[in-house]
Amino acid sequence: MKTRPGEVLIDCLDSIEDTKGNNGDRGRLLVTNLRIIWHSLALPRVNLSVGYNSIINITTRTANSKLRGQTEALYILTKSNNTRFEFIFTNVVPGSPRLFTSVIAVHRAYETSKMYRDLKLRGALIQNKQLRLLPREEVYDKINGVWNLSSDQGNLGTFFITNVRIVWHANMNESFNVSIPYLQIRSIRIRDSKFGLALVIESSQQTGGYVLGFKIDPMDKLQDAVKEINSLHKVYSANPIFGVDYEMEEKPQPLEELTVDQPPDDVEIEPDEQTDAFTVSVLSQTVNSLWESDLTKRIILISIKDVITASEDFSPLHLYFQSNILLMTITDYTSRICSK
Repeated sequence: MKTRPGEVLIDCLDSIEDTKGNNGDRGRLLVTNLRIIWHSLALPRVNLSVGYNSIINITTRTANSKLRGQTEALYILTKSNNTRFEFIFTNVVPGSPRLFTSVIAVHRAYETSKMYRDLKLRGALIQNKQLRLLPREEVYDKINGVWNLSSDQGNLGTFFITNVRIVWHANMNESFNVSIPYLQIRSIRIRDSKFGLALVIESSQQTGGYVLGFKIDPMDKLQDAVKEINSLHKVYSANPIFGVDYEMEEKPQPLEELTVDQPPDDVEIEPDEQTDAFTVSVLSQTVNSLWESDLTKRIILISIKDVITASEDFSPLHLYFQSNILLMTITDYTSRICSK
């Protein structure tokens, strides 16, 4: 799978069925920090990609699968271009909850990290006149005396330039602020305004296409700020930080890593020329006591006696087990003869 810059593969689940679109077709589900991807194992060009940003709701319900029958499945409701789509995924392997835990947990991590990706107005960004940093966020520059030109008279405030976003807040009212992630910046340039030359940041159409103007004096300071923001924006575009950090507690290992070569057992059997005389004596006495029986029984006992005579070639451990088997056979045969 070819991922975009900043996209990370979190989990890979085999034996997943697209129950609604490709019922009966076994496939693979890939979970990344931005989307989930399903493709057929038999025909990889049969695939689909669902971005977390388009997901409205995720639930678990019972579905009818051709591979599993009535089973619990993952229902994903999405919306794109005012059209709703529903996807149903079923785990063909019974008793595995990873399909539900992985997708739901990563989607929750995506929903709780929108500050990395969405333009935010009047948020809880400032605490004690300092920027509340996000995980993995670093402040590269802080510029005082920056005017926000959103109103007729302007508002004096402070500019924070980080590796993830640009933040401005008013000095008189910290709740009057704006957070602009590099992900949503369309252009950064210097333009003329009624207040003179100003830094103009245009956001993407996805966030509403805002045009934000900031006045920085003197001119050299303005040019340095624009140069720094453009440089950080370029670095961010090459390797974005989306803020979706999730690690599997137990990553499944491939079968090749789980297979261990079994070493041969280092066992040596030492021969023992001595015979268990006591065991042979017990068997001989038992056979002799049963010698006065009918002809059929005598033939059986002769065979057993021959085995005992030949048992001198066996080790004591082997002879012990053989002796117990012979004793059980003789006792059982005797009880059946006597019952007649």
